[in-house]
Amino acid sequence: MRAMWSGAVSFGLVSVPVKAYSATTNHDIRFHQVHGADGGRIKYKRTCSVDGEEVEYADIVKGYETDDGELITLTEEDLDSLPTATGHEIDVIEFVPADQIDPLLFEKSYYLEPDAKAAKPYALLREALVQTDRMAVVKVALRQRESMALLRVRDKAIVLQTMLWPDEVREPEFDILDADVELRPQELTMAASLVESLGSDFDPEQFHDEYRDAVVELIERKRTTGDTRPAPVAAKRDEGPDSMTDLLSALQASVEAARAGSGAAASSSTTSDDSATKKKAPARKPPAKKKAAEDEAPAPRKRTRKPA
Repeated sequence: MRAMWSGAVSFGLVSVPVKAYSATTNHDIRFHQVHGADGGRIKYKRTCSVDGEEVEYADIVKGYETDDGELITLTEEDLDSLPTATGHEIDVIEFVPADQIDPLLFEKSYYLEPDAKAAKPYALLREALVQTDRMAVVKVALRQRESMALLRVRDKAIVLQTMLWPDEVREPEFDILDADVELRPQELTMAASLVESLGSDFDPEQFHDEYRDAVVELIERKRTTGDTRPAPVAAKRDEGPDSMTDLLSALQASVEAARAGSGAAASSSTTSDDSATKKKAPARKPPAKKKAAEDEAPAPRKRTRKPA
């Protein structure tokens, strides 16, 4: 596994250097959208909804449309003024009982690996969480945004569990749930008896993605029976630079413009090239309202439980 973050867990006067690794992976089979006649990959262009013209990446800015139909655009300077978190510490705020955390708040999980010299304080924190049956509520900066998260224990590893903010969880506002439903004692007894008859210890290994397996089998069957064709090589056409080329060109142009504009002052100042790259060429077209669809579309998933 490749570490995606490194820092330290801080609680009290104890600091535990750690590295974070994604604890999950997605095994969905992804399909490309291709032309049925020749197998060519389908591409999408960024076009303006007002004039219908194709818009270069450098001319796209971020825009927010209000409920009353007003459009507000944000420049790079506007975005640079926003508060960003770049710290490398997982600050423990408090330790709370594990049963007080609603799993609906859970978002993404990361395994924390201690540095070689931090094995003992890491184990100390892990065992303290286990013995007290508590989780640590923490704040951590991931991808320049501060997130609320938990530290919990899974086997011998401490898991960093990022969480949704409370206002991101919807309430189940269903009128039918407020209606009085009369339940007879016999019905409750029978329902409880059914639950008990199907009761067992949870074993995730007994669950299997049969739909994915069927897709893999279908693809392999087509491959072994020769129902394939060589993937076509897209013809080179003068369609202008792609998104990455546009981005690199825009960054290069911005750097050169910033250097030229600074004149003699640039030679005596200590401004770095990194700060110059934050300036982009001014927008020349209205912002695109919708992002282009992805070239790839995931296969739908259907999980079933194998019979016991």
